[in-house]
Amino acid sequence: MTIAEKYLNPFTDFGFKKLFGSEPNKDLLIDFLNQLLPQHHQIQDLSFTPNEMLGDTKVDRRAVFDLFCMSQSGERFIVEMQKAKQNYFKDRSVFYSTFPIREQAERRSDWDFKLSAVYLVGVLDFVFAEDKNSPEVLHYVQLKDQGNRVFYDKLTFIYLEMPKFNKTEAELMTSFDKWLYVLKRLPALTDRPVKLQERIFAKLFEIAEVGNFTREELAEYENSLKNYRDLKNVIDTAVDDAKVIERRASMHDVARRGLADGFPLAAIARLTGLSEEEIEALRQS
Repeated sequence: MTIAEKYLNPFTDFGFKKLFGSEPNKDLLIDFLNQLLPQHHQIQDLSFTPNEMLGDTKVDRRAVFDLFCMSQSGERFIVEMQKAKQNYFKDRSVFYSTFPIREQAERRSDWDFKLSAVYLVGVLDFVFAEDKNSPEVLHYVQLKDQGNRVFYDKLTFIYLEMPKFNKTEAELMTSFDKWLYVLKRLPALTDRPVKLQERIFAKLFEIAEVGNFTREELAEYENSLKNYRDLKNVIDTAVDDAKVIERRASMHDVARRGLADGFPLAAIARLTGLSEEEIEALRQS
């Protein structure tokens, strides 16, 4: 497979880990997370932990995260990159968040149950169905009481619906804007944009340049990119098929109304694009 793009796709497994998942590049992850976190939890340094966590017993379910890391002051961060819409992604997010909570438990009788904060960050290449008509890209979710007051501030879910981010380079005003722009536009860029001249982005573009990959990295990226494109094609085909089915169902409704009103079969066929045989079958159904 020939890779035409100059820069990697961060929504591939390889691309996401290449940018954010290694010790030499953790300054990229720190800078990105600090655009999302409140001032009292800004990260100075972090350490990566194994991204697979097991329950207390063999029968417990296992969770595998994209990235799992911890700040110097003890906050836990799960960072998930989700390429495809998943019916129960929010449920999965809650399930995953229980692991870094439970692993803080101390096996001693005088443990007072004090916990460090846990954040789950989901970078989504899709839009939640219930939010499709909302322009909001960022969703910041905490447990609240009946007065809409934060009941517990140590568990936070942050979701970025990337398809909704449509700012141009000229519209980029904040570091948050710049990070979302580069994550969404990176594979389509041929050079580093003028608005992204900060040192952190200089490093990102150097790491992301496919021409700098070793032969082994290039082979791994090609395989990861193929998997991403295959998945995207499956999703796009399913969406197109659903649109066709929805349109035909709509035309069936139009045809039934035409039959009920006594319109000739030929007229209904011209209006709906259905054959006269299909329309006659609808009459008999």
